[in-house]
Amino acid sequence: MQASMSMADSKNSVLMIIDIQERLTTAMPAGVRDRVIEQVSVLLTAADCLSLPVVVTEQYPKGLGPTEADLKKLLPADTPIIEKTQFSSAAVSEVMAFLEKSGRKQVFLAGMETHICVLQTALGLLELGYEVFVIEDAVSSRAKGNQFNALQRMRLAGAVITNLESTLFEWLGDASHPAFKKLAKLIV
Repeated sequence: MQASMSMADSKNSVLMIIDIQERLTTAMPAGVRDRVIEQVSVLLTAADCLSLPVVVTEQYPKGLGPTEADLKKLLPADTPIIEKTQFSSAAVSEVMAFLEKSGRKQVFLAGMETHICVLQTALGLLELGYEVFVIEDAVSSRAKGNQFNALQRMRLAGAVITNLESTLFEWLGDASHPAFKKLAKLIV
């Protein structure tokens, strides 16, 4: 178990967007879909400003549809969208090849569902020696209890449970950062 409480380092970070797909988002409770899409939109804008690599997964897109269009249009041009059937993205060779190629060791997770694909990805990445950050206000499950349980499990396993605002300000590190004003305006 990796128990660290490092701060986010934009030069060592990768953003992974897990399964925010059309048919899955419509199954979320009222308001949850909009919150997740809004938070992930801010994360994608920050990743673009700070030159963070981004990888997107889609769980069985034939059944769950593609990544939400509002997010797809914000993806950096070179962002891979990797189809999978495994629940853990850490079990997908294309995802792992992307992470290895990036040379970065901090993986920030956002997506759906917290208690299935996000949880299994976090546990798998921790086992492989990555430092895992789960952005609590950018993940969701259909049932709040499932989300709460998964966040507790990930925390106990060594993942850092954080939030969008903490992540952004840690990535920036200083109010004099050239992207500070642009990103600070995105915090609602």
